[in-house]
Amino acid sequence: MPFDQMSQASDEALLVLYANGDPDAAAALTRRLTPMVFSLAQRLLHDRAEAEDVTQDAMLKLWHAAPDWRQGDAKVSTWLYRVARNLCIDRLRRRRSVGLDEIAEPEDDRPGVEAGMQSASRAAALHRALAELPDRQREAVMLRHLEGLGNPEIGAEMDISVEAVESLLARGKRRLTALLMGRRDELGLER
Repeated sequence: MPFDQMSQASDEALLVLYANGDPDAAAALTRRLTPMVFSLAQRLLHDRAEAEDVTQDAMLKLWHAAPDWRQGDAKVSTWLYRVARNLCIDRLRRRRSVGLDEIAEPEDDRPGVEAGMQSASRAAALHRALAELPDRQREAVMLRHLEGLGNPEIGAEMDISVEAVESLLARGKRRLTALLMGRRDELGLER
């Protein structure tokens, strides 16, 4: 087919000519369809190099489909547009997917073995020191600091006044401080 007639031929006619071995038909169809495919890929991917790759891949798919093209099923430009769009979507999905090696390990907010052992050691030391307090002081300190009760509730629980609770707590804290002070290094506490 002469070149001036090729520019007037339909996409489907050019594709059939290409399938029958006419390289000029392929050149004419490439000049006609490539700008549309590239424009679509550029809009979707925002990357010129990737848009060029998609355009090339889409045109190759068209050339491979040419021998089996069924006339009247779809317009060549519509088919090519859909192929190019799917290629772009595949590339966008690959961008979003991350390999397992690229995913950071989640932070483990649990204390390490050493911290856990130190915490257990501190708790044991506190319980030994509490055991050395007089009964009423120990009860007031435990109700306040381990049970989380307020002074009025402790007073009601122990059947004493709020002032008596405050006095027991102050004396109990001073005694605990004195008992634990000599064990700062053992407990991992700074001076």
